[in-house]
Amino acid sequence: MKLLAAVRIALRALRVNRLRSALTMLGIVIGVAAVIAMVAVGSGATQRIQEQIQAIGSNLILVIPGSITSNGVRLGSGATVTLSEDDAKAIAAECPAVAAIAPGVRGAAQITNGNSNWATSIVGTTPDYLAIRQQTVVMGNPFTSDDVNSAAKVALLGQTVAQNLFGSADPTGQSIRIKNVPFTVDGVLSAKGQSPTGQDQDDLVLIPLSTAKRQVVGASQANAGSVGSIMVQAVNAEAMDEAQREVEGLLRQRHRIQNGQDDDFTVRNLSDVFAAQESSARVMSILLGAIASVSLVVGGIGIMNIMLVTVTERTREIGLRLAIGAKARDILSQFLVEAVTLSILGGISGILFGLGASALISHFAGWSTLVSPTAILLAFVFSGLVGVFFGYYPARKAALLDPIDALRYE
Repeated sequence: MKLLAAVRIALRALRVNRLRSALTMLGIVIGVAAVIAMVAVGSGATQRIQEQIQAIGSNLILVIPGSITSNGVRLGSGATVTLSEDDAKAIAAECPAVAAIAPGVRGAAQITNGNSNWATSIVGTTPDYLAIRQQTVVMGNPFTSDDVNSAAKVALLGQTVAQNLFGSADPTGQSIRIKNVPFTVDGVLSAKGQSPTGQDQDDLVLIPLSTAKRQVVGASQANAGSVGSIMVQAVNAEAMDEAQREVEGLLRQRHRIQNGQDDDFTVRNLSDVFAAQESSARVMSILLGAIASVSLVVGGIGIMNIMLVTVTERTREIGLRLAIGAKARDILSQFLVEAVTLSILGGISGILFGLGASALISHFAGWSTLVSPTAILLAFVFSGLVGVFFGYYPARKAALLDPIDALRYE
């Protein structure tokens, strides 16, 4: 009951000076709102990166041609084709940590359908590409290994390509021309969105690897089995490093690379790249929250300042309460409850403003935000602790006043 009475007295005292109380709470309101909004921005960035990682594919390792030295001249990465379909088959057969592989070639071409046309990327690959990239066919059917073996002229369209060539119509079974070569649309791929580098992953056409090399992209006459890249999927996330070591060791052996010589290929573990980006986003979230927390401390200082003024204004009231039997702990609890009440009311208002600010940031800035219940709880608890910490000194000062001196105060 004493606590409830102290809360009622505190609310009555705050209502007497409503404007001053509101201005005092403003620091806490801004602090809590800033913490929630900034943590939401950071968490949204982290979630966005995680979504992009999933969009790229699970447990993905990319093998691409590396640099080689020819006649004393060191050529850049990818200047010469150094990978082949046989390399891909060997990786699938001899690397236990590898679950699937998808060799591929890539090029650009103008695609036409009647009066419509669109410039896009052409990817020649195998059916395992879809499983490795965690992509499905939402209309029609994917091409098969038989299509690859027979160099069938079939294509799978990305969402962007399908929209620009066919609009809202179903393109399945329709005919398109890629570099004036007729193809039949077998299906439409599921949407993938933007990659971490900002590229549209839906702006592409998938065709069988053999068809791409013979009809569209072309292949090296010296090595008809050459490919531009090999996508490798590890059996699980824990096997990524092992799969990378196995692939590197096998390719060095197959390419007869001696100790001390540079690899003529590059193996990229995409999980490491994205983990670094995710870690950076997490650090940004922590920094934003820490910077926003400074305003909570500033708000606490404002509470201490106003409570000291309040103690001075109510010195005679304090002396009267002490004179009629109130104990020092009663005075202490009264002023401490006032400070905590100010802080908690500011915290509740700050939560509401923080939620609103997060929604406005998402709407107007187009940033992805994720409001964390943990951040809300921590901001609220911290606001209460700020009230206790910065309210204790003024409350203790009031409790230690001498009743006689307090009654004489003018």
